Amino acid sequence: MNPTGRNIASEKTWKGLKAPWIGTKNIWKLFNLCNLFSDTLYQEIQNKKTQDWDYNFADKVYEEIGSRGIYITNIAKCTQLDARPISNKVYKEYCKYLYKELDIIKPKKIITFGNQVSTTFINKPISVSQNRKTIHKVKIGNKEYDTLPVYYPVGQGQRNIGLAIEDIKWFLDKNR
Repeated sequence: MNPTGRNIASEKTWKGLKAPWIGTKNIWKLFNLCNLFSDTLYQEIQNKKTQDWDYNFADKVYEEIGSRGIYITNIAKCTQLDARPISNKVYKEYCKYLYKELDIIKPKKIITFGNQVSTTFINKPISVSQNRKTIHKVKIGNKEYDTLPVYYPVGQGQRNIGLAIEDIKWFLDKNR
């Protein structure tokens, strides 16, 4: 979605890696339960308070993610201090930057979190509950990407984390 104020990399004083979910805990549970993240590093994250994340630890987390072939980004490149929804208009304005980013990275598969982000990225109305295990083709540049919308597993979405994990594992195992 977008980097919230809970992500310490959003602070103006943060001089390290600018990446999603630095200093947070919930999303790393999802990655760990999808076998995309080591138990050891997951426990380190769970034992840290937000302010305990430093540049070296953020780098360590993202180095492990990268070593597993995972690239994490946000659709919106703006930060807000609270969890209020961002308008579709803002997401649509930022989507062109995301497409440029993905055209450079050229991922094998894309996972989008939540109805709003999935709708914006896929460019058609998406209800995650009605699109479980439905792969959508998204054309960026001259390449088509398999994209799977899943439940956003943070905040209220924690109640659907099991479904998100099931869908992500299914998608990653498909055509390996």
